[in-house]
Amino acid sequence: MNKTLLTQALIKFLAGILLIGLLVFLPAGSFAYWQGWLLMGVLFVPMFFAGIVMLAKNPDLLRKRLNAKEKEGEQKAVVALSGLLFTLSFVTAGLNWKFDWWLLPDWTVWTAAVLFILSYLLYAEVLRENEYLSRTIEVQEGQKVIDTGLYGIVRHPMYMATVIMFLSMPLVLGSPISFIIMLGYIPVIAKRIRNEETVLSEGLDGYKEYMKRVKYKVIPFIW
Repeated sequence: MNKTLLTQALIKFLAGILLIGLLVFLPAGSFAYWQGWLLMGVLFVPMFFAGIVMLAKNPDLLRKRLNAKEKEGEQKAVVALSGLLFTLSFVTAGLNWKFDWWLLPDWTVWTAAVLFILSYLLYAEVLRENEYLSRTIEVQEGQKVIDTGLYGIVRHPMYMATVIMFLSMPLVLGSPISFIIMLGYIPVIAKRIRNEETVLSEGLDGYKEYMKRVKYKVIPFIW
């Protein structure tokens, strides 16, 4: 077992728990915010087990997923905007619960939690299908075009999973106001996709032809 990789993964995992916990519970002013605990559960429990599987089965993929330092200048702005949206959405959700502005019914919260878990399963399938997945936009040595499975339906199934995942988060927190804020993620991810396809079409053999074969980027028949 790669102890350095394990240490790096644990540090990022614990830092993520601390950060999300602060963003959710500090504005709420109470640990009684049960929707916050639900989000923490559906977010971090699957993440923990996914990390264990990747560490054991595919440590190179885990290493790529942990590397979040973008090389493309345009993507640095995208990452910053995404971080701002997440911060505003989580803080607003906590305040929304604290001051009882506009709370969703419990059945909506639980439905969103199920949707989040399903998006995680979709995310896991994408990881299984594509060993070249990285959190940064780049063309890797020896990389090939993946055009089977989910990649035969849409060009970016990972973003399909993350769009569902990220839009369900504020609903798990019971905050429609936060959901409205998180809708800003759609144009942000669209900008990332445009830049990513430019990089891949210029640096990855066969990607231009793949774009012609698979018409939809994220959602079949829609986007």
